[in-house]
Amino acid sequence: MIGGRVRTFSELSEKEILALAISLEEEHGRIYADYADGLQENFPASAKVFTEMAHEEHEHRRWLIDLYREKFGDHIPLIRAQDVKGFVRHEPLWMVRPLGLDKVRKQAEAIEYETRIFYERAMERTTDASMRKLLGDLAAAEREHVSLAQQLGETHVTTDAAQEEAETQRRMFILQVVQPGLAGLMDGSVSTLAPLFAAAFATHNTWETFLVGMAASVGAGISMGFAEALSDDGSMTGRGVPWIRGTITGLMTTIGGVGHTLPYLITDFWTATTVAILVVLVELWVIAWIRARYMDTRFLQAAFEVVVGGLIVFAAGILIGSA
Repeated sequence: MIGGRVRTFSELSEKEILALAISLEEEHGRIYADYADGLQENFPASAKVFTEMAHEEHEHRRWLIDLYREKFGDHIPLIRAQDVKGFVRHEPLWMVRPLGLDKVRKQAEAIEYETRIFYERAMERTTDASMRKLLGDLAAAEREHVSLAQQLGETHVTTDAAQEEAETQRRMFILQVVQPGLAGLMDGSVSTLAPLFAAAFATHNTWETFLVGMAASVGAGISMGFAEALSDDGSMTGRGVPWIRGTITGLMTTIGGVGHTLPYLITDFWTATTVAILVVLVELWVIAWIRARYMDTRFLQAAFEVVVGGLIVFAAGILIGSA
């Protein structure tokens, strides 16, 4: 944090923008060096690409430090991506062995995209001619950089321009729609199980259970929607307009809870509960399928994780309601 709190990009001074750029280049250089080390055994050609990228990041960092010293002196304040609202926290894939080439490629492309947006916005924020020139050069280097998919394609990935464009669109769809929607669906489907079934087994009254389920679903939807909309403004991450992401998350959270609430419109308690349980199983299967389809998670692994979590919450609700 800067000054004890996370700052927005618009609040940063030219000095802080330059310090943040230095921090980003250093972090990315280290990430690419770790990628190279992790890929060396199985993908030596790809490892060489990441080694060269790491050298390039370190060179960019040197340029930025030289300019910073010229403008502001020798002390460079520590400002990191997590100190500024709008950056994505990248999963530490470089700590996993063996390192998967496809996941590494996708994350490196996301880093490059985010960095290009950062330099373009940073250039707009400064009036200093030398800073604008360097930031503009770095932004141009990111734009003109041969895509990682093409570099690795000579050995491992075969794609043409149309496929590359389709892949970019797919990544943006996942970032802007699938991820916030999945987060909402998971929260709505799992977090509302406990209050719903606690109310059901405490009262054995289907109408009262329905009201509790609707209240929990709508409340969770509003809470999750606001949390997602306020998490970042999308300016650095390509995750899209905040209120759209928040709306998607809120709606999917509400839908996830309402799905197993609606059966309690049935007046017979045990019939309603049986149907609700079947709906829960369908919801958990859908969540596992989406994770397997879009999040590079094996279906059985995703199903196990989701079902175990759901069953724990489900059991907690029944135990509390039966106490």
